Amino acid sequence: MNILIKLLLNAIAVFVLAEILNGVYVDNYATSLVVAAVLSILNVLVKPVLVILTLPVSILTLGLFLFVVNAIIILLADKLIEGFRVDGIWTAVLFSILLCILQSLLHSFLKTDKN
Repeated sequence: MNILIKLLLNAIAVFVLAEILNGVYVDNYATSLVVAAVLSILNVLVKPVLVILTLPVSILTLGLFLFVVNAIIILLADKLIEGFRVDGIWTAVLFSILLCILQSLLHSFLKTDKN
């Protein structure tokens, strides 16, 4: 149940950022739900491979190249999903940074005190 709530929060984050940012387009909320699911799947399956392949560059740039890896994941989702469009690599980098921040804020509301 918690995974479903996180997926819905991620879809809200994608939809809000698409409304705010120029260069990111989502047709409707259902498409943003698909984008959130595909991004989650790509982060689990493709991102670890990309991180390993780009490890030397990531070490040289002190981890900043991981922003580019996140942008590549977003551009891959752009190619896979009809109704979702990102205009360029720099827009994808900005989208990934803002998406991470917004997801952190939204997911902080789900945390419960364990005491």
